Amino acid sequence: MTPAERLAALRAELDRAGVQGVLVPRADEHLGEYVPPSGERLAWLTGFTGSAGLAVVLADRAALFTDGRYTTQAQQQLDPALWELRHIVDQPAAEWLKEHAAGRRIGYDPWLHPEAALKRLEPAGVTLVPLPANPVDAIWRGRPAPPAAPAVPHALDHAGATAEDKRLAAARALREAGEDAAVLADSHSIAWLFNIRGGDLAHTPLALGFGLLRADATAELFMEPGKVPAETRAHLGNAVTVRPRDALPGALRDLAGKTVRVDPEATPAWFAETLRAAGASITAGDDPVRLPRACKNAVEQEGARSAHRRDAVALARFLAWFAQAAPTGRETEMSAADRLLEFRQAVPLFKAESFPAISGAGEHGAVIHYRATPESDRPIRPDECYLIDSGGQYLDGTTDVTRTLWTGPGPAPALLRERYTRVLQGHVALSVLRFPKGVAGPHLDAFARRALWEAGLDYDHGTGHGVGSFLSVHEGPAAFSRAAKPVPLAPGMILSNEPGYYLPGQYGIRIENLLLVREAEARPDQVKPFLEFETVTLAPYDRRLIEAALLSPAERAWVDAYQARVLAEVGPLCDAATRTWLAAACAPLG
Repeated sequence: MTPAERLAALRAELDRAGVQGVLVPRADEHLGEYVPPSGERLAWLTGFTGSAGLAVVLADRAALFTDGRYTTQAQQQLDPALWELRHIVDQPAAEWLKEHAAGRRIGYDPWLHPEAALKRLEPAGVTLVPLPANPVDAIWRGRPAPPAAPAVPHALDHAGATAEDKRLAAARALREAGEDAAVLADSHSIAWLFNIRGGDLAHTPLALGFGLLRADATAELFMEPGKVPAETRAHLGNAVTVRPRDALPGALRDLAGKTVRVDPEATPAWFAETLRAAGASITAGDDPVRLPRACKNAVEQEGARSAHRRDAVALARFLAWFAQAAPTGRETEMSAADRLLEFRQAVPLFKAESFPAISGAGEHGAVIHYRATPESDRPIRPDECYLIDSGGQYLDGTTDVTRTLWTGPGPAPALLRERYTRVLQGHVALSVLRFPKGVAGPHLDAFARRALWEAGLDYDHGTGHGVGSFLSVHEGPAAFSRAAKPVPLAPGMILSNEPGYYLPGQYGIRIENLLLVREAEARPDQVKPFLEFETVTLAPYDRRLIEAALLSPAERAWVDAYQARVLAEVGPLCDAATRTWLAAACAPLG
């Protein structure tokens, strides 16, 4: 089917369902950022492959809403004759619906939308109608089967706490809140709580399923029995019952008269609708596992440090290779990404990339979440800007690092160096912050933008996201973003620090390290506890892009100290040739 035929077929399904429109999110039943092929409904319908978006289809028009990371990509992938493109923050779906669909019945799949997202559409003046079946599924011929990879135990040596201890702590929180049970719809929470991992997604080690945690610390795991082998059942223990997904409706009905916590931002609306119909009392609250999962324990913290040190060896090998290969013009975006993956595959405990590498040369670097394909792949040319954003999944940690490189052999233009240096200044400003306990990520986002703002520049994405422990490379609830919820930062959280600058059609700049939140040493007359960041990523910055004269003495000292640390910690782990290159790359700024 052509894109136009798919849209026409969907509209015919809407007529049969008795609605005048439908919402098609970029989500599956677990509402995660990454979905299996069977959940790629938005991509199949529209051609847009970004990881965040919402399509609204009416009888006479259709629009796609996405954020600043993907607007350039969406312009390239959507057929403008079929789809209007809107910025999801500046031109939200509720406003578009109010203008074009007020008074109409708009259908939605209650498995693919949290109640909070549906409530944000109430000002649109439409009637939202839960549909018994997804209309996209009805027309998607050849839709892939749901993933069926097994759930496997995650070793205590990496988890740092037993699943029983985690359940007891979460159950105690339910009892203290006067709640009988909590719905667990986020497969990341299930993975962390039960100390299991899986292979249902290409880059995030999840076994997709649902859970019910009870206040007595018993739990039910709703996952097809074939996905839970005998070893995993023994690992889960007698307090955890494994049931197939089709047992969920009955399990929720059994909660009649009970008080059940449901996270309105992270749980499909189907759960709340079903619980209310059963006569349960619902309390809106955060998934009880989400915050403990984000605050890594001591073992997870040390695992992150170890994973980043090993990952740094692969990065150093890649950067040394790139310095020789880039000026030749013989490499492409895809061949460079493949070479980096080869280096990572040689690292102990490596399991997979944490996301498909963003390997963007020249103008492609300005596409914030660009993904090279055989059709878009192009040579990396001499004397241009190249952006590589990549990461690895290791049994003891998840990495995510971005470096912007000059391909040489000539010098980088002065304006490019100036803009790179302003991005670096924001990156340093966040790295060195000390802040009182209780401060949240949105309060700190501006520190990373100040140097750019002084020049009238900015970037259209958050400054940083949470990162899991051998889990998702994008983890809530904390983030450095004006749009994020003000969740106070806490020791053990790991967040990315990645300011950038993008000039469409020419180049993109982004510099990213991961930061571990830790207690800060008290200073004289300090009246409350303070926190600070430990940088765990170890990879040199491209000195050819740094305009040292723009840096303050403190900024310059920080960069030199960081580069010296990279050499001291990573150099001894590298082969002789890489170590020689690294020594030159980490030399003090001239």
